[in-house]
Amino acid sequence: MRRWAPAVALGALVIVLVVVGLLPFDAVGNDLANRFAPPSPTHPLGTDHLGRDVAARLAAGTRLSVGFTVVAVAVCAVIGTGLGMVAGFRGGIAAQALTRVVDVLVAVPSIVFALVLTAVLSPGTLTLLVAVVVTGWTPFARLALGLTVREAGTDYVRSATALGAGPGRIVFRHILPNAIRPLTAHAFLRFASTLLTIAGLSFLGLGPQPPTPEWGAMLDEARPYLFLRPGLVLAPAAAIVGVALVVTLVGRALERRWGEPDVFRRALNTH
Repeated sequence: MRRWAPAVALGALVIVLVVVGLLPFDAVGNDLANRFAPPSPTHPLGTDHLGRDVAARLAAGTRLSVGFTVVAVAVCAVIGTGLGMVAGFRGGIAAQALTRVVDVLVAVPSIVFALVLTAVLSPGTLTLLVAVVVTGWTPFARLALGLTVREAGTDYVRSATALGAGPGRIVFRHILPNAIRPLTAHAFLRFASTLLTIAGLSFLGLGPQPPTPEWGAMLDEARPYLFLRPGLVLAPAAAIVGVALVVTLVGRALERRWGEPDVFRRALNTH
């Protein structure tokens, strides 16, 4: 049973998030006559300072917070894996150049880059995605580079090269299938940090703008009423921590089963 526990936990989480995210809640309707209403059958988590249903906003925020995180991690994984594998297979200047670029980007926190982007562009979902992706692909590149360098010295790669296989075929038909499992485990581990980054940037007002429901933005809106209605802060905070915790536990289980300990440690030192 322990063997399937991560898959069961992930499956249950996905089902809950999909069902909750698809429910047709009114997340933006105001009812000023019912401001700060306590939990009730009509409003399971009460209402906020504008009379909006907290449960409805939390459910609607699932689509944006979790869905946006999945998209961001997927884009980072594709970009980082592609660059890391190409540089790792070519070696030499390509590998050194990628390593230097990764080192530079690691020194720039996502929040600083987001602030710079916001000064140039307007705050919003696109700005948030660019800020997360520009710095978020580096761990995948570092991991893919290490895995590719290791695989490039194996007998099966040498045999494919001797038979005349081109670099693209070797990388994507031979090396990638052997590296996909540790990369998948790493994607789960990056999910939590990406979710927290997105929530933090939204909390600072750099993400989707009101009245769009997003968990980090909900925390910011509820901050002035922390002592008056602590539930307004606890609800989105619990959602962020709960989802991040479950996905991280799944990632840790996959890391133990699929991971490459030394390569993983180097990649996880990025951000």
